[in-house]
Amino acid sequence: MAVLGAGPRGAGLLERIVANYDGDTTGPLVVHLIDPHPPGAGRIWRDAQSGLLKLNSLAADVTMFTDETSTIEGPVRQGPSLVEWAELASRGELDGYDLDAEDQQVADEVRSLGPASFPTRRLQSRYLGWFFEQAADSAPEGLTVLVHAAEVTGVTTIDNGAQRVELDTGDSLTVDVVVYALGHSGTLVHEGTRTAELSEFAARHDLAYVPPSFTADADFSAVEAGEPVIVRGLGLAAVDLLVLLTEGRGGAFLPGDEPGRLKYRPSGREPRILVGSRRGVPYHSKVTSVLQGEPFETRYFTADIAREIVAEHEILDFRTHFWPLLAKEMLHGYYRELFTGHPDRVRVSWVEFRAELDRFAAQSPELHEAVLAALVDPSDELDIETFDHPLRGAAATDVGSVSVALHEYIREDLRRRNSQQHSENQGLFLALLFSFMTFVEFQDAPNWSPASLAGDVRVWWKGFFSYVASGPPGHRLDELLALSEAGVVHFLGGELRVWEDEEAGLFRAKGTTLERQVSARALIDAWLPDADVAHTDNLALRQLIESGEGRERIAATPEGSLATGVIEVRREDSRIVQADGTTHPRRFAIGPYTSNPFVGAFSRPRTNAVSFRENDAVALSTLRLVGEISRENEEREQHEHAAEHHYRRPLQRTLGGLARKS
Repeated sequence: MAVLGAGPRGAGLLERIVANYDGDTTGPLVVHLIDPHPPGAGRIWRDAQSGLLKLNSLAADVTMFTDETSTIEGPVRQGPSLVEWAELASRGELDGYDLDAEDQQVADEVRSLGPASFPTRRLQSRYLGWFFEQAADSAPEGLTVLVHAAEVTGVTTIDNGAQRVELDTGDSLTVDVVVYALGHSGTLVHEGTRTAELSEFAARHDLAYVPPSFTADADFSAVEAGEPVIVRGLGLAAVDLLVLLTEGRGGAFLPGDEPGRLKYRPSGREPRILVGSRRGVPYHSKVTSVLQGEPFETRYFTADIAREIVAEHEILDFRTHFWPLLAKEMLHGYYRELFTGHPDRVRVSWVEFRAELDRFAAQSPELHEAVLAALVDPSDELDIETFDHPLRGAAATDVGSVSVALHEYIREDLRRRNSQQHSENQGLFLALLFSFMTFVEFQDAPNWSPASLAGDVRVWWKGFFSYVASGPPGHRLDELLALSEAGVVHFLGGELRVWEDEEAGLFRAKGTTLERQVSARALIDAWLPDADVAHTDNLALRQLIESGEGRERIAATPEGSLATGVIEVRREDSRIVQADGTTHPRRFAIGPYTSNPFVGAFSRPRTNAVSFRENDAVALSTLRLVGEISRENEEREQHEHAAEHHYRRPLQRTLGGLARKS
């Protein structure tokens, strides 16, 4: 078997192969894992990147192991979360890991890591690498694991269905089964796209343009010190970008004059950063509080309810069929914790208010009135529309005025998201997280409206979830404030639009918040590239589509069709669907570039992670297939041997007779 990609997804699959392997039914098996980057970590989480870059997850919320919540057919094999792993390493109780051999930065971080810490990517690479080694080292007799530091350039089908895997080293491997586990990939700049237009404009005028990319891999060397650069985006990629362009260029964050505040000491190598986005505000900071009221539970949006919606409607529309229930579930999570965890801030009981929540629609005037009547402080109301568009209607004549408004917004966000006094935001987070994980299982339903799938599901809903539940650590927003106060970062507000000025040879930008436009010789689009298997920079994926042995999923309904950008796989076992609509007899695919649900390669503990379930299902399917192929090969060899023996014996008798006759 060849597993293309040895990052977290490939490593997770290997662990499930090892856990499910039975030599008596599968026979001897060699698993080749192929990746130019270190196994376990892969490209995104590799050690060779800036030590300033961090996860946006708490150390207690990261695991690679199945647990008691995992609904899988294979055996559960529990193991430490990231923070538990660090605790074991600090005490010298971790098999296969020597903390004393680490570099000082990583060793210090391991020793100081706590449940509420935000780990660096370099530390995560150690955890993922250790996980991979543990999985490989625990392989039972008959199962061999081999790692190849190479990139796959293509896969072809040869005699008897075998698969030839071509490597960029010039070598090739002949295997029986292939699993594509390549993780996130970039997109080639191609004609007919906005990225191509901006790239061509930049080339004509000798400007700097950085298209959507993975921040750690992007080249920002053309962004010059002291010069303005327009940055589109205020999500996680933008946060990482700001770190690299400031602290990464020698600047430093120091304690501010007020308690809990920071100030920034520039190095003089920073550009002048002009940043805006659709909303115009950064993602909400990660919630660090814990529930102190009733335990979390869902009420309005469950898998059974979603299943009924899919079955009842010929064409699914996100805004009509799903969003009203998702919005109500968010309100339920938020207010349940507010009423049961902070009864001093409300005028009625949770049971009384929940009855009102049951009666009225999520964004109705009636519910708004019921909320205001029940709250002591009106600012505790969760208005989802305002929450999603905090700058809507705001206007400013200069960048300084926008910055003042943003500073107030960010400080209020930090106050509410990082205080146990506002644990209702943890209730909101959990409601959105579990709703997102439930909904993702229905994103590949065949009856989606292409327009709703493209605009509402793939863009708005995904972005809204990230904005609310997948934001940066709180200290990153403290740093953003310090950068703004130091005059390094300037906010442009919401609905930011960028265009090319051919006559001046400049990029120009303007939003609805700021009345005047700005210009620069550099533009950075600070978001990750969308999945686009037809134009991916991954050779193996592109060759899969071009060969017809895989195809892009097309969402089609009576309303029309939509190219989704992902490889179509069969839901139950992730087997690749070929251009003719049949499933490939020997190939599987898992990860963010497939049509199956994807949330992440690693997960929060005890959440019955989607990726862990898929890893287990694919491991079992591939092992069964390997067993079938092994038995077929044995039968073929026996048949060929018998045939050879059958035809050889008469020939020997004839020769013998001739010999005697002579």
